[in-house]
Amino acid sequence: MTNDSLPSEHLSPLATLVDEVLAGVGYEMAAAIDAINDAVPGYGGLFDPATTPAELRRALESLLASELTRPPIPESASETFVLYVDGSSRGNPGPAGPGAVILDASEDQLARLGRPVGSRTGNNTAEYVALQLGLSELLARYEPQKLEVRIDSMTVIRDVWGGNDPTEPGVNVYSDAVAAALSSVPEHQYTHLADSDPNPADALATVGADIAAFGPG
Repeated sequence: MTNDSLPSEHLSPLATLVDEVLAGVGYEMAAAIDAINDAVPGYGGLFDPATTPAELRRALESLLASELTRPPIPESASETFVLYVDGSSRGNPGPAGPGAVILDASEDQLARLGRPVGSRTGNNTAEYVALQLGLSELLARYEPQKLEVRIDSMTVIRDVWGGNDPTEPGVNVYSDAVAAALSSVPEHQYTHLADSDPNPADALATVGADIAAFGPG
C-alpha cells in the first residue's frame, strides 16, 4: 500500500482528517469507516446525524495519533488485473469523491478504494483522481503486466489514451501521475462504460463525495 496521502483539492479541516485516516488504511473505504465508527463515542458514527463535529474531530485525531491498522492485502498470483474507476461530484463542481475497485483476472475483488477529493471539484477531475487512486494502489500492492481500466468519462479516456492535452483546469498533478503509473504497466487498455453498465466503484465515489461535503469542524 502507498504510505503517503494523495493530493486533493480544497477540503474542510474535518474532511481532511477523514482523508488522512483513509490514507492510513490504504484508502480502503470500509476499513476506514469501521475504524472511525469504533472511535466515535456512544452509538454514533461517521454519518450519524447525532455525531457532532467536535466528537468526530476528536475521534479522527485519536485515530491519527494511534497506529492505524491496515487491512491485509489479498494475495494474488495474477499478472492481469481489472480496474473500475468512477468519480462523483454534486453540483459539478461541488463536493466530489473518487472510487476505484481492483479485481484480478478471475474478477475477484482485491480492493475497494475511495476518498474525498474536494468541496468544489468537477466530475472529470474526480474521475482523474479515481484513476490515480486505483493505479497507485494497484502498483503498490501487485506487479501488473496487463490491465483493463473500465471507465465512463470520455474526457479522461481522450486525454489518457487518445493523447489529448487535458482540458480540465488544474488536473495536471493527477494526469501526470496517471501517465507515469500507466508507463509501468507493459500492456493496458480501457473499456468505456455506458451509464447503464454496472460499476462497483460508483458507490465508493458517492461516499467520498459525502465526506467532501463535511463542513468546517
